[in-house]
Amino acid sequence: MQLWVGLGNPGPQYAMQRHNVGFMAVDAIAEVHDFGATAKKFQGWVREGRLGNEKVLLLKPATFMNESGRSVAEALRFYKLDVGALTVFHDELDLAPMKVKVRMGGGLAGHNGLRSIDQYLGPEFRRVRIGIGHPGHKDRATGHVLGNYAKSEIDPLTDLLGALASEAPTLAAGDDVRFMNDVALRLQG
Repeated sequence: MQLWVGLGNPGPQYAMQRHNVGFMAVDAIAEVHDFGATAKKFQGWVREGRLGNEKVLLLKPATFMNESGRSVAEALRFYKLDVGALTVFHDELDLAPMKVKVRMGGGLAGHNGLRSIDQYLGPEFRRVRIGIGHPGHKDRATGHVLGNYAKSEIDPLTDLLGALASEAPTLAAGDDVRFMNDVALRLQG
């Protein structure tokens, strides 16, 4: 079993913020692949399903971004999974908008959700970094991250989420490079 976590903040006022693109990604995966109904567990919302031959539990922590690690650690403990089973979907300032990169481990880049998970589990987990672009100056970064997607970004965002969801079985199978390539190819067409 794999645990895939989308990072975000709960509540309708945060739903369209760039910081919530992790929530959006796991929701898209759940819908495209007919995951089961949402259940409240592990201080968050979970949906179970299959991607190819892999059983996947999707988790959206309801703890707010800064405490995401509590929810993630609780789910891993319950299923007796190690950190190798964890994939985290999150927004990435230092990546161009609508670009996707997958990597194991790495720095936290000031991301409070990643920092919280790192505090509970260490840094060596797989990350699906979803680019939101940088506003140009560090003083504007917080407003950008916590700002809603602009109307002009909605169609590209929808395309991105569709591509992520469609290619999710490749990610579940562990082929990160093919996943990134196939997502990029879908977005070119």
